[in-house]
Amino acid sequence: MKPVIIGICAAFFFAFTFVLNAIMEAGGGSWIWSASLRFIFMVPFLLVIVLMRGNLKQLLLEMNKNKRAWALWSFVGFGLFYAPLCFAAAYSPGWLIAGTWQITIIAGTLLAPLFLITLYTNKGPLQVRGQIPIKGLLVSLIIVAGVSLMQLEHIASVSSASIWFGFLPVILAAFAYPLGNRKMMEVCDGRLDAYQRVLGMALASLPFWFLLSLYGLFTVGGPTGSQSIQTLVVAISSGVIATVLFFKATDLVRGNMQKLAAVEATQSMEVVFALIGEILFLSIAWPSALSWCGIVLVMLGMTVHSYISGQKKKSVMQLNA
Repeated sequence: MKPVIIGICAAFFFAFTFVLNAIMEAGGGSWIWSASLRFIFMVPFLLVIVLMRGNLKQLLLEMNKNKRAWALWSFVGFGLFYAPLCFAAAYSPGWLIAGTWQITIIAGTLLAPLFLITLYTNKGPLQVRGQIPIKGLLVSLIIVAGVSLMQLEHIASVSSASIWFGFLPVILAAFAYPLGNRKMMEVCDGRLDAYQRVLGMALASLPFWFLLSLYGLFTVGGPTGSQSIQTLVVAISSGVIATVLFFKATDLVRGNMQKLAAVEATQSMEVVFALIGEILFLSIAWPSALSWCGIVLVMLGMTVHSYISGQKKKSVMQLNA
């Protein structure tokens, strides 16, 4: 239950991304700066945290052991995650992006066969390829169905161009984020804590963000003062607080694909939090009865996820007794 609660807290801070990106886009800010400045701003905060914990040297040694893996999976987990998400904000409202982003719930479940898990048998540890948890997948479909109901009434008012440009990049991001996160967990193999891993991925992805910033300077010019401040807020809330919380939650269930899927399912709460944020700060219309039905489905899906995870843990404890 603890990893699920941490995941919900992460979803709250992740929701700042959708609301503030919508505000920045409405103010004429470029998606290039919304994306690149977030990770550039993240580094100093995370660097101070890791330094205060006395873990920087260990992180640098780990990164030096496997530079290519850090560069590749940090680019996938951070670069291919956030740049497309910010690009989509130029074509779709925040609520639609937040709704589409929930595909990451199913994406995380479908990625299970790409990873090896360790089983401890009488003959010693045995590595086997992960399997797609069918119950988790079915519950994920309930959550996505709820999200779809929440957004259904709005789709008719969005142009076809906005749907495609606001949809496909988010799908890419939805698969890239859990893929990069899980691959980095394999690379670290429990040797680094959440703060170290987030800082390491931010550092390893900096070349991409600097190149994107250089492209932005030549194409759209520099960022405005207000966009810089808003991006700083996103960097602290979503980039530092939410990312560390989410990575901490996934670390707690590392190697258990069912529980990992449950933690990733908590990110469906981003839609609820983003909806509340847009009502408060962007004065969007209050959800209809159809949308509230969707919210109930999301809550139901999360409850069932937690129940299934708890039942499996109980069974294991009884088996070992």
